[in-house]
This record gives sequence, structure tokens and C-alpha cells, in this order.
Amino acid sequence: MQDLRSCSDDAVRLHLNPPSMGATSGGLSIDEEESVETRIQRLISEHPVIIFSRSSCCMCHVMKKLLATIGVHPTVIELEDSEIASLPSPPAQDSLSAKNPAPAVFIGGTSIGGLESLVALHVSGHLVPKLVEVGALWV
Repeated sequence: MQDLRSCSDDAVRLHLNPPSMGATSGGLSIDEEESVETRIQRLISEHPVIIFSRSSCCMCHVMKKLLATIGVHPTVIELEDSEIASLPSPPAQDSLSAKNPAPAVFIGGTSIGGLESLVALHVSGHLVPKLVEVGALWV
């Protein structure tokens, strides 16, 4: 399966451009007929917590560590630079994400933004209740 491969023990590199053949692995599926935007939207809707990142992104690493300390292990999708532009727009309040759309975290299908927004949500005390609300965390 050339379009879906494991990058590390917790990240998957998913080439979202139309693949040469359909593929499925680890709960992630590729439909040849879907556009890149449709695939991204479907992945967002299928996973309670998902991070879209570039490979070797230090901000994504921090996001994963923050969520892991809370007890959440998000789905992490590494995108190619050409696929990053297909991500939905981040919230307006996240100035860092507006300049650099990846990494982007989605919780319960809603764009949280980048690392700046995720940390702000955590510091304000709203992250854990949001994770509980979408079923990503049980307390």
C-alpha cells in the first residue's frame, strides 16, 4: 500500500492525492473517487481527536505529548506540503495557525487550530471537558 504507511508508532503518512488503488489500514481508508478535501473532511468526522501535520514537526510532537499527558492518543496524519492547502481554515484567533496551517488539531470535528490554541484551551481549563464531550476521554 503505497498511499498509507506508518511513519512512527503513532503517526501515519497518508498521501491524499488520488491513489492508484483503494487502500485501508488501521481504520483509515482511501476511496479513489474522493477529492483531497473530501478525504480530509471524512477523516475529521471519523476521529474524535485528529492532528494533521508535516513530517518531523516539533509542534505536532508537543501537541501529542500534551494530549498524551491528559490520557488522549490522537490520530496523527502527516501530510505532504501540497496537501496542507486542503486543510480547513483555522479559527481566526490563532495567529500562528493563520500563517502556518499545519499542525492543525480537530476535536469532535471542530478545528481547534494549532499549538497556540490547543495550549490556550488547556490553560483555560476547557480542553478536558471538550475531550470528555466528544468521547475521547473518560473521567
